[in-house]
Amino acid sequence: MALHLNKDTVYRAAKPSEKEYFINDGGGLYLVVGKNGTKIWKFIFTFEGKRKKLSFGIYPDATLENARRKAEEARNNIADGIDPSETRKQAKAEIAQVVENQNRIDSGLPIANSFEDITRQWLESSAHTVRDVTNHKKVRRFELYVFPEIGQKPIDEVKSPDIFAVIRPLIIKKQLETAHRVRADISAAFAYAIAHGFTDYDPAQAVGAQIPAQKVKHNAAITEPKEVGQLLRDIAHYQGTFVVQCALRLSPYLFQRPGEIRQMEWKDVDMAAKEWRYLVTKTETQHIVPLSRQAVEVLDSIKPLTGVGRYVFPSSRGDGRPMSDGTIRTALKTLGYESDEMSAHGFRTTASTLLNEQGWSPDAIERQLCHMPKDQVRAAYNRAQYLDERRRMMQAWADYLDALRNGATVIQFPHHA
Repeated sequence: MALHLNKDTVYRAAKPSEKEYFINDGGGLYLVVGKNGTKIWKFIFTFEGKRKKLSFGIYPDATLENARRKAEEARNNIADGIDPSETRKQAKAEIAQVVENQNRIDSGLPIANSFEDITRQWLESSAHTVRDVTNHKKVRRFELYVFPEIGQKPIDEVKSPDIFAVIRPLIIKKQLETAHRVRADISAAFAYAIAHGFTDYDPAQAVGAQIPAQKVKHNAAITEPKEVGQLLRDIAHYQGTFVVQCALRLSPYLFQRPGEIRQMEWKDVDMAAKEWRYLVTKTETQHIVPLSRQAVEVLDSIKPLTGVGRYVFPSSRGDGRPMSDGTIRTALKTLGYESDEMSAHGFRTTASTLLNEQGWSPDAIERQLCHMPKDQVRAAYNRAQYLDERRRMMQAWADYLDALRNGATVIQFPHHA
């Protein structure tokens, strides 16, 4: 095959004519001289029986040396069974992808088809299947632990060691529950990616066995009546802010989840009916908490201070938010109760244990704890059936706590079936 048939002076001296014409440089490379004098390098070849053309730029900006080099690369591709025109298209697509990715980054978006891009698609598509707070926590875990490490990596290039590198710091810090949740979230994202053709397998699956099992932690609680009495006396002498004093005093009377007590809203409290009615976010059910005389007294005492606002126990920062979730825990610690002895959640265990020992209906106790049966028909039935008993139980419970605080030993509840 003859190559390099002409010197550069030949191409430089070429003049336009009435028709477009070709000057052959050999090996499929031509300079095409147009009627208007434009000179373009063209590489003409046959691949799999089809005649094709490639443009190598406008002469003289695209030099003879550069055109010959590109022609040589094209001939080598053809010899290797590669269509140089497809290589050109792929290169252009890659350049366009680089530009698009940079534009996405500049706009605050993840790179297309990256792990973060596909994961956010999955999060958006599945958001309606879970509560907003659950979805928010899931997104936050990805943003804290995962996206900074592998977010910009193409999802089909993410391997098991990449995911283990994300999880390992959590294992080292003994944050095993978080580690298991993060791995499960990643695996769910890959299930979406596989179903939509972005990748072929889930590399997070192999990582699960490398995370130590999480030991079940029970919320610490005091259940001996004499010790409960001492706890109540300590609470009565707590010297914190008045808002925290009231929240701490109310917690054992109501024994609801700490997060629900700290977020109690005045609009949900009916002092005349002696009821607190609200939506339990964990179970997404409407709940009724009968208020004992003692609970009403606590609420009456704080209403002049916080009654004009939204929350019964607002944040001390005055930012319109409720009291922080660690406030009761901190107050108990101030009183000398470490987290392995008594927790904010432990008031529920205390009530459940002692109320069952006193002989109250287990169904009424479970309903008051808002441990809902899975059967919603049964749940509605329980709500109607046990409300009167729960009113009696909550007043008897408050009286019992007062007696313990005042130094009594064990007082039997007046049990009415």
